[in-house]
Amino acid sequence: MRRLFILCVIAPAFLRAQQDQPVKWEDKFKQLGPELATPNDQRAASGAPGFAYWQQRADYNMKIRLDDATQTLYGEEEITYFNNSPDQLTYIWLQLDQNAFAKNSDSYAIEQMKIEDKVSYNDLIDLEPWYDGGFKLEHVQDASGKPLKYTINKTMMRIDLPGGLKPKGTFVFKIKWWYNINDRIRLGGRSGYEYFEEDKNHLYTMAQFFPRMVVYADNQGWQHKQFLGMGEFTLNFGNYIVSITVPEDHVVAATGVLQNPKDVLTTTQFQRFEKAKTSDEPVVIVTEDEARENEKDKSTKEKTWVFKAENVRDFAFATSRKFIWDAQRVKIGDKTPLAMSYYPKEGNPLWGQFSTRVVAHTLRTYSKFTIDYPYPVAISVHTKWMGMEYPMICFNGGRPEKDGTYDEGTRNGMISVIIHEVGHNFFPMIINSDERQWTWMDEGLNTFVQYLTEKEYDSNYPCQRGPARNIVDYMKGDKSKMCPIMTNSESIYQFGNNAYGKPATGLNILRETIMGRELFDYAFKEYSRRWAFRHPTPDDFFRTMEDASGVDLDWFWRGWFYETDHCDMNLKEVRAFRLNTHNPEIEKQFDRNQKANKPKDVSLEKDRQEKLEIQVQSDPDMRDFYTTFDPYEITTLDKKEYEEYLSRLSDDEKKLVNSGKLFYQVTVENKGGLIMPLIFDLQFKDGSHQEIRIPAEIWKRSEPEVTKVFSVNQEVVSITLDPWLETADVDLNNNNWPAKVVPSRFELYKENRQGPSRENPMQRAKRANN
Repeated sequence: MRRLFILCVIAPAFLRAQQDQPVKWEDKFKQLGPELATPNDQRAASGAPGFAYWQQRADYNMKIRLDDATQTLYGEEEITYFNNSPDQLTYIWLQLDQNAFAKNSDSYAIEQMKIEDKVSYNDLIDLEPWYDGGFKLEHVQDASGKPLKYTINKTMMRIDLPGGLKPKGTFVFKIKWWYNINDRIRLGGRSGYEYFEEDKNHLYTMAQFFPRMVVYADNQGWQHKQFLGMGEFTLNFGNYIVSITVPEDHVVAATGVLQNPKDVLTTTQFQRFEKAKTSDEPVVIVTEDEARENEKDKSTKEKTWVFKAENVRDFAFATSRKFIWDAQRVKIGDKTPLAMSYYPKEGNPLWGQFSTRVVAHTLRTYSKFTIDYPYPVAISVHTKWMGMEYPMICFNGGRPEKDGTYDEGTRNGMISVIIHEVGHNFFPMIINSDERQWTWMDEGLNTFVQYLTEKEYDSNYPCQRGPARNIVDYMKGDKSKMCPIMTNSESIYQFGNNAYGKPATGLNILRETIMGRELFDYAFKEYSRRWAFRHPTPDDFFRTMEDASGVDLDWFWRGWFYETDHCDMNLKEVRAFRLNTHNPEIEKQFDRNQKANKPKDVSLEKDRQEKLEIQVQSDPDMRDFYTTFDPYEITTLDKKEYEEYLSRLSDDEKKLVNSGKLFYQVTVENKGGLIMPLIFDLQFKDGSHQEIRIPAEIWKRSEPEVTKVFSVNQEVVSITLDPWLETADVDLNNNNWPAKVVPSRFELYKENRQGPSRENPMQRAKRANN
């Protein structure tokens, strides 16, 4: 440990700044200027909607018929389009997302495949489009039934308006169509059917099944980017009345409130339905026994279910004779929405035990962090291998084995996907961002609140996305296979990590490490409140988070969202110092100890072992004053000089000199490029610890290297940088002083020629008990 001498002469500030100035200067704190849109009357600089903000509206009145015998959907709709913009429109655009399944779709054309050693039959069959699943339009008419001129451009359709549509005007038109419903298990997609071979029944999850209005917005005009499969949907709010005709023994779940329950339910089922509205536990409305009977009968008669939904951006439904249905109320503020689940017998026992309860928990938790859930229902529908969201309804995977057992991963996967998809009611169904352009604005924000919800579900829950440590492998990966979060949805590499994991992790770092929970939660809730039932952009989110918290976060948005740098902080050097007290009783003993503790000289040691004759020792005439002089002996003069030194000090200076404090100079090098706060854990000789947190602003003038001095009262035995793994530091081997190697684990194995056991723990327990 070095002694620290207090100097009376201090170098001028400008000289120190010149000496400390790094050779390379890269301003990581440069404000986001050209990256953000210029504020205007529609979108304020604060991130709030401007005083002249507007958005369009589209109301739908639909009649849908699903033919279970041919797996065909037939539809008619009347759309009322409200032009709330200040612009006169000469045409309007609609989305025909189902055309992604047309034989000539770009989705087929741009599909890539490499032939490796093994190729599936389906991969080769699908090289040439064979399934025709696009919309078949029968007519496009105005309100009086006259044909309208329209042009179809792949997944988009333009309708030319006779006479145009003036500001504050409305336009009513009608479309009739049909299409072949896709086998979702075979062909994929967000919508379609699953066929159950054992009982010869179908389970339909229907979405993107109708032509929908494209968003016309203040910041971009028509958002008519083609639907290629990855970038999801950009939609208007509106009111829906939808009549769905299905086989008589089907049970239908849909966006909105069922308008005719007495017409489609038995008397007993209706009574159960009413009971669920006042129950805090799930009430089974359609039982498993009733569902099994429906599976056998396969009625050829039809029944129409009518649903009404207000102020939603989309509509979806599910239908099957296999459905079991349960529901319970959820108290949220002054509302009591119904949490409901629809699932076949193949989903039990998992779904009957967990699904509706998880829906209820999700609504409560998301409401705490955003806004109170405003809709009357929230529905979870069972599917195989899926997770997809729509207003008030979502389709979720998680299926146990045929014997009813399941492994922990299946259970947790089901719980996570239900939380995630129900959570999408908030992002983007209510806080209605542009999914076609920015996937992260709904998936990333939703995954973050999913993480908070999972933690409140079970404190030991194995959360996959959110904790900083879980994103490290991605962050340290090949940068050529990485892109910034601020990338268009169709151009993203590593979709899950980029659009889900990294944004969610970034928000968690903001909440826990940079802003703190109180400031973050207030700002995040304010963003949700400001943009509920509106169309926010990334700029609105970034600006609101800063505006509501009073924290400048431009450096974080730039590093985490606009760039691909990673965090690798190197604890480059630690130097220890103690004050020179000038007290001879202390300092001379210190010097004596320092000399005694010096490493031994190998040559002198060998001389002693060989008993080498030393001239000074054998010849007294070779000795003088210095031969026996002890420089560490305390003299009267030493004491006098010390007293004179003390007389020149003020009381505060004497207190400091006699404090016994130790000083540790710590230098940290930013090797990864991404700046972060610095968190240190100092462990002392007596076993105690001290945590020191330094905000990221320490990098403002000294990047890529900073030096900090810590004043402590006792000896430090170790220093750890980022001890709680809060910053996604990709290399922990350079985070410790003294240096410490962080071990990785590898596993020895013998080749198992019989293959791994496929038993889950529940099956093993059953076998053990037998």
